[in-house]
Amino acid sequence: MPPDWAVHRFPGGAFCVPARFAGQAGPDWFDAARSGAVPVGEGGRQAAWFVDGVHGPAVLRHYRRGGLRARLGGRESYLWLGESRVRAYAEVKVLDHLRRAGLRVPEPLGAAYWRAGIAATGPHPGGILYRNAILVARIQGAQALAGRLDRADPAAVARAIDAMHAAGVWHADLNAYNILFDADERVWIIDFDRARLGVVSPEQAKKNRLRLRRSLVKVAGARGAQWWDALSRCFPP
Repeated sequence: MPPDWAVHRFPGGAFCVPARFAGQAGPDWFDAARSGAVPVGEGGRQAAWFVDGVHGPAVLRHYRRGGLRARLGGRESYLWLGESRVRAYAEVKVLDHLRRAGLRVPEPLGAAYWRAGIAATGPHPGGILYRNAILVARIQGAQALAGRLDRADPAAVARAIDAMHAAGVWHADLNAYNILFDADERVWIIDFDRARLGVVSPEQAKKNRLRLRRSLVKVAGARGAQWWDALSRCFPP
């Protein structure tokens, strides 16, 4: 966790928040049934909610699998490999890194996990599986690239993607819903689950960009491919 964050443990799990919220936060911050929670309408695998509280306007997201694992059950269960491998904690680390580098990504406001499954022994009993969640500041008035290709500036998106790679972050799911424009037409990148920190090679950067192309074509067909062509011309050779 960032050095200025506080960790609170409870039976079966823990949560962490910036130190300024240490005396106000509780496990209920990460409960999708909390008062006033409103489901996010697009993206997020139906596992994200708009929430409000002393932390300000925020987005709560529960980690949920896709693909074959989701169809087989256990959509929100992950194998426990230690606290350092909790996906929400890893995403907080990436967001903190990018914000310190001056990039526009959501401010992390908290992360939590709950262990379940076969009981474990020791001073902190838990289980072999865990669920987790992250809370990030909401980008007010933001719209996803997917819904505004007619008004989106390809050069601005290219600069944001290049800056992310230059900061040493590889995005695991760069798609048309994870790139946002705020009310001032500034570009933000969101959802850094499974992102990796380290030097991003030209080949890795290319794969990130091609994943975005596939998303644009899936969302907008020929119009998406046309917009991608304009975007690709903005990247350095």
